[in-house]
Amino acid sequence: MDPSHTPVRVRFAPSPTGALHIGGARTAFFNWLFARQHGGSFILRIDDTDQARSSEASLQGILDGFRWLGLDWDEGPEVGGPHAPYRQSQRLPLYQQALQRLWQEDKVYPCFCSPELLAADRAAAQAKGEAPRYPGRCRDLPRAEAERRMSAGERPAFRLRTERSGTTVVHDIIRGEVAFDNAEMDDFIVWKSDGMPTYHFASCVDDAAMGITHIIRAEEHLSNTPRHIAVFRALSAPLPQFAHVPMILAPDRSKLSKRHGATSVQEYRDAGILPEALINYLLLLGFSPGEERELVSREEAVQLFDLTKVAKHAAVYDLKKLEWINAHYLRALPGEGLVQRLWPDLRHRGWIDPDPSRERLAWLIRVAQALQERSRTLPELLAGMACYFTPPSTYDEKGVRKHFTSVVVAERLQAAADALAGVVPFSAVTAEACYRQLIAEWGIKSGELIHPTRLALTGVTVGPGLFDVMSLLGREECRRRLAAAADWIQTQLSV
Repeated sequence: MDPSHTPVRVRFAPSPTGALHIGGARTAFFNWLFARQHGGSFILRIDDTDQARSSEASLQGILDGFRWLGLDWDEGPEVGGPHAPYRQSQRLPLYQQALQRLWQEDKVYPCFCSPELLAADRAAAQAKGEAPRYPGRCRDLPRAEAERRMSAGERPAFRLRTERSGTTVVHDIIRGEVAFDNAEMDDFIVWKSDGMPTYHFASCVDDAAMGITHIIRAEEHLSNTPRHIAVFRALSAPLPQFAHVPMILAPDRSKLSKRHGATSVQEYRDAGILPEALINYLLLLGFSPGEERELVSREEAVQLFDLTKVAKHAAVYDLKKLEWINAHYLRALPGEGLVQRLWPDLRHRGWIDPDPSRERLAWLIRVAQALQERSRTLPELLAGMACYFTPPSTYDEKGVRKHFTSVVVAERLQAAADALAGVVPFSAVTAEACYRQLIAEWGIKSGELIHPTRLALTGVTVGPGLFDVMSLLGREECRRRLAAAADWIQTQLSV
C-alpha cells in the first residue's frame, strides 16, 4: 500500500482508563506526523470497551493532552466524521453484525468451555513446560448442537478458526519482515461470554470499517499482529501496513515508571514543560532528524519525519535533554508570549489583577524577561519572580554567613538606602552610578556592597544583574528592603 497513491488514514486508539502517558503521546505524534506528511487523516478513536475501568475524567484528560500538545484530529470525539461514533462502547451493533457474518461463514465457532476447564488446560500445559494453548475442544462441535445449546440459554464465547500450519509474516515498515509460526497461535477468543467483543476483534473491525491504511503503534503490540492479520483476513478486509515503534526505557534501561519522574502529559504540563518542547523531545525518542539536529519545530518535523528510519532499538528517556530543549523554547518566547504562559500561575498567586494597566503589564514583561535566560522551566522562572512581588522573609544561609557578617555591612546597607533617596530619575544606570560613587568614597571592593545588596533585596545570592533588579523593584522598595536587612543584621548580631 503506497501512501503516495492511497489516501493515508491512521488512528490512535487510547483506552480512557488513565492518563495520556509519554509513550502513548509519542505514538500519537508519529501517527499525526505521518498523516500530515502525506496529506492524510489522523483519527482519534476511544477504545473504551473496558467499562469497569474507563472514565469520563480519563477521556477528558486525553483530549486535553492532545489539545495542549497541538495534535489536532480529523475525525473523532468532539469532531465527528463519516465513521462516527468514535467510541467503541457506542459501536457494539457493528461488532455484533461482524460476528454474525463470521458465524454464518463458519469462520468463528462458539466455545462452551468453562473457566475452570480452561484453567485446568493452562495448568496442564505449564506442567509440561508448554505454552498454554486452547486445544480446540469445541472447534468441531456440530453447528446444530451449538445452536441448540445457545437456544437453551448457554452463553458461549466465540473463537476464530485460525490456520494450524504455515507462518504468518508481518511486513513491518520499521522492522522488516517478522515471521510467526501459526502452530503457536491457537483459536483465540474474539467474543466473550458476557456479550462483549475482545480488544483484538473490536479493534480490527473498526480499523476495517474506518479504512485505516497504516497501523503505527507500540512495539508491545507486535506479538498481537498475527492475530489481527487473521481477523482482517476473516473479515475479507484489506490488510493495513504495520509499523511498531520502539519502547521507551528509563536511563537504567528498566521499564519507565513514576520513580523516574513525570510519565504523563499532565505531569509534564504541571512541571512547566512547554508543549513545543515536549513535542520536539517526543520526535527524538526513536527517530533522528539527521545532521545531529536536536531542535526541531513541529512544522519542520512534518517535513523531516520518515517512518522507515524510526529505530528498531528502544529509546532511552533523558530528562536533562528534555529540560535543555525546554530551556531553548522558553528563552525563545517573546515577552508577551512568556507572560501569557505564566498568566494562570500569576493570577493564582495573586500577583496580578485580572485587568492590569498597560504600565503594570509592561513591568511584568520586563520582570519575566529578566529571568528568562536563567530558567529552564516555567516553575523555575516563577520562583525567581517571587521576590519582585514579596520582600524576602528569610535570607539564604550561605549568603548570610558570607555577606551579612558585621555591623559595618548593616551600616553600609542603611547608608546605601539613604543615598538612593536622591537618585532621580531612578533606573539601572542611575542606581549603578550612585553605587559606584559610594564604593569609591568608601574605598571598598565592588562586591563588598553589591553582594550584600543583592541578598538584602532578593533573599538569594544569584540572579539577574543587580542594577536591573533595583530598577524593576523601584527606588522606594529598594530603600525599604535595604533598611529591613540592615535592621535584621543588627538584631542577629546582638543575639
